[in-house]
Amino acid sequence: MQEVMSRHWWTISLRGILAILFAIVAFAWPGITVSALVMLFGAYALFDGVVALFAAGRIAEQHGRWWAVLAEGILGIAAGLIAFLWPGVTAIVLVYVVAGWAVGSGVLEIVAAIYLRRYIAGEWLLGLAGIASIIFGYVLFVYPIAGLVTWAWILGGYALLFGIMMLILGLRMRSFGQGQALRLNTQH
Repeated sequence: MQEVMSRHWWTISLRGILAILFAIVAFAWPGITVSALVMLFGAYALFDGVVALFAAGRIAEQHGRWWAVLAEGILGIAAGLIAFLWPGVTAIVLVYVVAGWAVGSGVLEIVAAIYLRRYIAGEWLLGLAGIASIIFGYVLFVYPIAGLVTWAWILGGYALLFGIMMLILGLRMRSFGQGQALRLNTQH
């Protein structure tokens, strides 16, 4: 399990980089139209879901507990497809879709962090990302009529925080794998 996680550190890092890029776009153009924001969110959620499915497959190959990552991937793909199939959806409905996705993903990220604590150091970053996801989703549920510009800034802030934490976690997983390889080489 540790070997798989350290070999595929880049999938976690890639998710972080994509979230950071999404945040940059949200901050640079906060006044974009609803349909552009729907498409941007749909692309991010869809790609994030596909990457999570890939990670679940790799974990399953090593007989690890893959169901939480699989569920997160399916949830991301479903949110992305909803955004693409119904682009004329109102801002409020989109807010609820994003809020539900954020809360669901956050819960699953916390579950994954609890499981990973036995295998890697720094798993708390994934748990923290999960808490940030839940808080973000809660804010969207409570204030759905917030202006689109405000919503774009909130979404950008969440994506930036989530992206940084995922990038750090991926890099820690990479260094963990390199440390394991060094220890194995010195033992021979």
